[in-house]
Amino acid sequence: MSQPRLVADGLRLAYQDRVVAEDLGVQIPDGGFTVVIGPNACGKSTLLRALGRLLDPAGGTVSLDGRAVRSFGAKEFARQLASLPQSVVVPDGIAVSDLVARGRFPHQTLLRQWSDADERAVDAALDATGTRALADRRIDELSGGQRQRVLLATVLAQDTGLLLLDEPTTFLDVTHQIEVLELCRELHEAGRTIVAVLHDIAQACRYATHLVAMRDGEVVASGAPADVVTETLVEEVFGLRSVVVPDPVTGTPLVVPLAGRAAVPA
Repeated sequence: MSQPRLVADGLRLAYQDRVVAEDLGVQIPDGGFTVVIGPNACGKSTLLRALGRLLDPAGGTVSLDGRAVRSFGAKEFARQLASLPQSVVVPDGIAVSDLVARGRFPHQTLLRQWSDADERAVDAALDATGTRALADRRIDELSGGQRQRVLLATVLAQDTGLLLLDEPTTFLDVTHQIEVLELCRELHEAGRTIVAVLHDIAQACRYATHLVAMRDGEVVASGAPADVVTETLVEEVFGLRSVVVPDPVTGTPLVVPLAGRAAVPA
């Protein structure tokens, strides 16, 4: 079997003197919906930042199509992989339509300016995220949930085969959370590779084709949700005593916490 397109091997991830992970490795299945789960501060978002080359590893490599990600030019890489980090700096007063159009920047050159293909990509992204009605509004006029959907539209307009989404359901009510996750499912079923960080284990199990469970900067388990999410794993990773039962709708693992004070992972 050939190696997946996106691979991390032997990563040492750190912020100045604070080491988050040592010898961390993951392989992202092509065309799947991979979800990274784990407690706060376990390294989930840091791993995503390294995969999207928003953070330089202190050691090890991240490769895309067999090439170190740092060997790509900025636009070249952005045509292959798009990232939606937790914190995004957006210019004050910019219109939604203009912000989403910025997702097309990697596809433009001195000889190729705005085109019909760009217009179609922006329209498709607005429609997919339900933000077309917001197109003429300023980004600073939007609610947190509306803003999050617009940022997702900007990433979709980039039209890449790989998407990295760090907590894409942040600020969204439950209806819009499900809409975003259903969109992710449609995208991966259409052939895109998606990697997301989620906090809701039930949602992760319901939508992911591949789970990566992390604790203290290490991958504790990875694989199909039914193979990864067990009562033992939930207690080891989250310090939570639970019963894992089939979701009554999908049959995927559903974690039911047991009564009593949660344990703290050692």
